[in-house]
Amino acid sequence: MDGEISADGLWELLQADEPVRIVDIRSPMQFSRKRIPGSENVPFAELTARIEEFSGDDHIVTVCPYGQSSIQAARLISSFEGFDGHVESLSSGIDEWPYEFETGDRPVSDGADATDAPF
Repeated sequence: MDGEISADGLWELLQADEPVRIVDIRSPMQFSRKRIPGSENVPFAELTARIEEFSGDDHIVTVCPYGQSSIQAARLISSFEGFDGHVESLSSGIDEWPYEFETGDRPVSDGADATDAPF
């Protein structure tokens, strides 16, 4: 594991279109509610079985609710002998992500101005 990355640091990578794979280790239900744009869901329980999927990646950021479990996920990925990229954990977790979220097929905001209105 190469350390942690802040929400601002990850946002800057996304805005700069830097190649980064965001691996959200929460449950599929949590992931469907809100997620960082462009992230993918690999629940922690499946991580070991799917570890070879990361062998060709140069930069991975792991995400969990509070930034604790994602540290262990990052360590697991970086310890895989077929992986030689850069792995970081999102330090704040998704619960402190201050930027736009995705849910379903479209982006949503997590701000106070968000409504449940269909239009």
